[in-house]
Amino acid sequence: MHVLRPQFHIEEQRALEFASRRGFGMIVAADERGPRASHVPFVLDQRDGRAIVQIHFTAKNPLVPLADGTRRFLLIVAGDDAYISNDWYSSRDNVSTWLYEAVHLSGVAHPRELDQNRGHGDALLAVSEARLPKQPWDLAQMEVAKRESMLAAIRVVDLVIDTVEGQAKLNQHKSDADHVAVAGRLARSEESGHRRLARKMQALRPGLGYDIS
Repeated sequence: MHVLRPQFHIEEQRALEFASRRGFGMIVAADERGPRASHVPFVLDQRDGRAIVQIHFTAKNPLVPLADGTRRFLLIVAGDDAYISNDWYSSRDNVSTWLYEAVHLSGVAHPRELDQNRGHGDALLAVSEARLPKQPWDLAQMEVAKRESMLAAIRVVDLVIDTVEGQAKLNQHKSDADHVAVAGRLARSEESGHRRLARKMQALRPGLGYDIS
């Protein structure tokens, strides 16, 4: 699902699209005891000209009372990451580092009414099931009493996004030779996330003679 807002610049729009494709992140807010966090799936949508992240918690989650329509929440959406050893570069005396992609979305959190739980569940399943190579499963296939009990046990929250921060470290500041050398190492990794980063590095600087299959 692509979310575009005229109010956001192109880089912010790309960050929103990245978050939408991931669909899972860590939500953070603070109370008098300090930070509170939960790992949550989410749906990123556009409503009334605004970008909105819709999430849900169990009713007893300490973040629920914090979603009061005035408090700000932060959603951290992480992508792939990889450790880069200093001897992977073609030039000498580089420092070992990590490559990664991430997006931070923040705004005010608003509680939704309980009668909107089913709509949230349907939307979240539709997005999640579409990622799988099979016939989608939906809540209509669930035993009614169990489904209604499950839906009654969650609380849905809208996070109205007003700040978008994209973070990416893909060796943008390195020489072409070093960039190609690291991308080649990642491309030969057994980890699929490393190989995805290698392809993104290639897309960032095309035409450099990569050894990426």
